[in-house]
Amino acid sequence: MSVQLVNPPSLPTPEVYAQVAVAQGARFVFVSGQVARDADGKPVGPGDLAAQTEQAYANVDAAVKAVGGSFSDIAKLTVYVVDWEPAKMAMLAEGAVRAAQRLGFDLVRPITLLGVAALGEPDLLIEVEAVAVLP
Repeated sequence: MSVQLVNPPSLPTPEVYAQVAVAQGARFVFVSGQVARDADGKPVGPGDLAAQTEQAYANVDAAVKAVGGSFSDIAKLTVYVVDWEPAKMAMLAEGAVRAAQRLGFDLVRPITLLGVAALGEPDLLIEVEAVAVLP
């Protein structure tokens, strides 16, 4: 495994993410922000944050697999959510968990969640980018 997740005892131990990822490998993979579009570029889940989250995570997984990796090789995720407010956490988590269950990966990674005013297209509610390290 190219990424080891660590929660130092001097920091809070979160349940849904890790504080630190130690990555060892020969190739760094930078996945651009993935959104709620299928392989044909068609919108998925208009107006539905959970559905869009599931698709964005599935697209991140597909991108890493396309270069010979897996979700476990992801060292860091950055998630952008339009008009973020804590009340949206349940829908965000629902979509991420659905993707993880459907595709068989562990969601726990170091992650940064950012609220933004808008994304590149008006129907997008979420965008997920990743950095992976492959052996």
